[in-house]
Amino acid sequence: MRGVAPDTRRRRERRRRSRPVSPPRGKPSSSARRRGNSEGSTPRRRPDGRWQINLRVTDDVGRASRHTVYGDTAQEARDKAAEIRRRVEGGQPARDRRETVAAFTLHWIDTSLQASERKRNTKVMYAGVARTHILGSSLAGVTLDRVRPSHVEGWVVELRRKGLAESTIRSTYTILRAVLDTAVRDGALAANPAAAIRRPKVTAKEAPHLTPAQVAELLRAAEGSRYAPLFVLLVHTGLRRGEALALQWSDVDLAKGLLRVRGTLSRIDGELTVTEPRTARSKRFVPISEPAEGVLRRVHAAQAEERRLAGSAWRQTGFVFTTEFGEPCDPRNALRALRAAATKASLPHAGLHTLRHSAASVMLTRGVPLKVVSDILGHSSIAITGDIYGHVSPDVARQAMDTLGDAFDR
Repeated sequence: MRGVAPDTRRRRERRRRSRPVSPPRGKPSSSARRRGNSEGSTPRRRPDGRWQINLRVTDDVGRASRHTVYGDTAQEARDKAAEIRRRVEGGQPARDRRETVAAFTLHWIDTSLQASERKRNTKVMYAGVARTHILGSSLAGVTLDRVRPSHVEGWVVELRRKGLAESTIRSTYTILRAVLDTAVRDGALAANPAAAIRRPKVTAKEAPHLTPAQVAELLRAAEGSRYAPLFVLLVHTGLRRGEALALQWSDVDLAKGLLRVRGTLSRIDGELTVTEPRTARSKRFVPISEPAEGVLRRVHAAQAEERRLAGSAWRQTGFVFTTEFGEPCDPRNALRALRAAATKASLPHAGLHTLRHSAASVMLTRGVPLKVVSDILGHSSIAITGDIYGHVSPDVARQAMDTLGDAFDR
């Protein structure tokens, strides 16, 4: 600085150093507090009159996302921001996904359902029910972020108006709940709205059964049918249709008088397939009575003759009940044959499962303990047997009271 005295320069330098330093324009001062995760910005009024808050959220794995909430008032915007904070702090997604129930259900069918340990036929059944009663319903177009318990209740009412059975409605609800549970697990939903409503009830009904005289009439009407021996075996063992049709000769021990149940034959995706039994207790040994032994021996002899006649066309599958060429019998054909016999015997409501129920009913009315009947039928618990066969004949009840009277009248 030419021409300026040294004393003047020193005074100017002291004045410059004594001035306060202003922070750089556009940047917060060093004393400003840094906002935390999902805390949000200060409410800002938009040109349209609404209030806006911007939030930046970082999840547990470090993925960051930005969200904007709006409100008619600053407090409403703060409340919405607070809700996002609560969800993030609780380990929930900041917002429910804007994906339709239909789209997520299809995703669930292709991924979570297939990856589950459910039986193959159960997976096929679940997928079919979901496509029919979830994808084909008014709930399908609702996005996950808008589904409320009232929507699920309305959907249940919709199913009832279709005239579906109570058991079908409950099964469909169970599937929807599984779908939405997966959405919660995947972070697409904060909570399952289906879990907030009461599970649809199923009115307990006693299993339909025939009297011994009616069973005899039905079996007479079935004589001459290829499936007549199957019907006799069902009556004398209480097996399920699929269990009997899945029997192989290696499962039958006539010397010990036992047969082993270890599978169920059913048609899945157009193919006859043997799958695991319904429950662990469904795998069991069932005693063979004299009538059951007789029918098995006759089936074995008839099959040997058919094998001889078929020659090279015979297929050795090992099944007890087969076609004339050794293939396993289709459960649907067995049902058709039973219905034809039932119509002939004037018992139009009888079905294959009716034979199982009739066997259980006779055992119980003849005094066989409930636990023994439960084991023979392969129920998962004795409580199920009691619920299904809760009826007690008047004669059995009278005998019980007579026994009780004799014991205390001595």
